[in-house]
Amino acid sequence: MKTYTKESLIEALIDIRNQGWVPTGRKNNDGGVGNTLEDLLGIEENNLPIPNAAEWELKAQKKDTTSLITLFHMEPSPRAYKFVPSILLPEFGWRHQEAGQKYSDDEKSFRQTINALSCSNRGFTIKVDRGDRKILVDFDPNQIVSVDHPEWIQSVSNKTLEPKPYWGFDDLYHKAGTKLHNCFFVWAESKRINGTLHFHYQDIYMLKKFDLNKFIDAIESGNVYIDFDARTGHNHGTKFRLKRESLINLYAEVKRY
Repeated sequence: MKTYTKESLIEALIDIRNQGWVPTGRKNNDGGVGNTLEDLLGIEENNLPIPNAAEWELKAQKKDTTSLITLFHMEPSPRAYKFVPSILLPEFGWRHQEAGQKYSDDEKSFRQTINALSCSNRGFTIKVDRGDRKILVDFDPNQIVSVDHPEWIQSVSNKTLEPKPYWGFDDLYHKAGTKLHNCFFVWAESKRINGTLHFHYQDIYMLKKFDLNKFIDAIESGNVYIDFDARTGHNHGTKFRLKRESLINLYAEVKRY
């Protein structure tokens, strides 16, 4: 595997940009743009080899996608509760759409992408408690607007979410500060040429000094989303995600190449 300095990585990214349209050997999904870039750089997935420097993250995304960028995975506290599989899924989950087919008849699902601006159609939202320095998940059955699952609505209509799952500011600071302290972020155009997906990597950003206070502000303003994706047989993990335009605003130093 190649080893890069920050300077040689920038040179390599500019060289890839100058190559124009490059084919991918990956499947046609939003993750393919990052995997293809790693292939072109000759590095392992999620492993950016820059020695003698603070940790760096490499992220890439297609310009024409509306998908959110995943920042990191982090399960809520108190960890001993194992909140998602032990409480949210069995108490607030609903019948999986493939229950009785691909999965057993009693397979449940809990999939929600929520932020602090409003409640989801199933009544879940995020609250920022600056006094207690926590990000909380809240549930209000009066905010449910889904009409597809009347049995589920009836089953949760009198429920409260107590205790509420949360992430402490300090835990978030540690996770984000170590995972995202510095970041290279690349935008790419995409198109098919002779049936093969190609990318043209164009906008290159070097982002330094992740600002943790700006991160909390972004959560409070609704620009950061918390994504739950669990079913009875498997918890895919809880993710913190955001719109790509918001990523650049979370750093103290931004340089575009």
